[in-house]
Amino acid sequence: MDTTPASRALVEAGWQKVRADGRVRRALLEAAYAEPRLRWLFPWTGMGELHFSRCTEQRWTWDIPYIQPAVGGGYRVSGPLRGEVVGPVATPEQAVAMVVERLPPACGPAFVGTPEELALHEATDQFAGLEAQGTGHSTN
Repeated sequence: MDTTPASRALVEAGWQKVRADGRVRRALLEAAYAEPRLRWLFPWTGMGELHFSRCTEQRWTWDIPYIQPAVGGGYRVSGPLRGEVVGPVATPEQAVAMVVERLPPACGPAFVGTPEELALHEATDQFAGLEAQGTGHSTN
């Protein structure tokens, strides 16, 4: 994916924004930020939930589980789609581990652009890979 300085800067700015907005428990933010595989994704928040996107621009991707605060403490990992529950956990570290275990294949670093641009980029890369596999092979 995109490992350019622009991508890293946008993702870091996103992390700084969610860390400053006060919508998500500080312990959860720190645990997620400490995990390199989540830190290179673009974070966003909603209703106290911590979400992760594979792209830097809205309408964020919805293919990664997200973490919600549980009533009475602890956390609930859900998703990637609304209504899908992975399970409850007691600590932010456990919640982060559950998300990491369920990351899509080849997930990371965040792509600079929208989900539609990301899909086009991935389709182009996949086509280029298939095309490269078809070249250089002998048909003897």
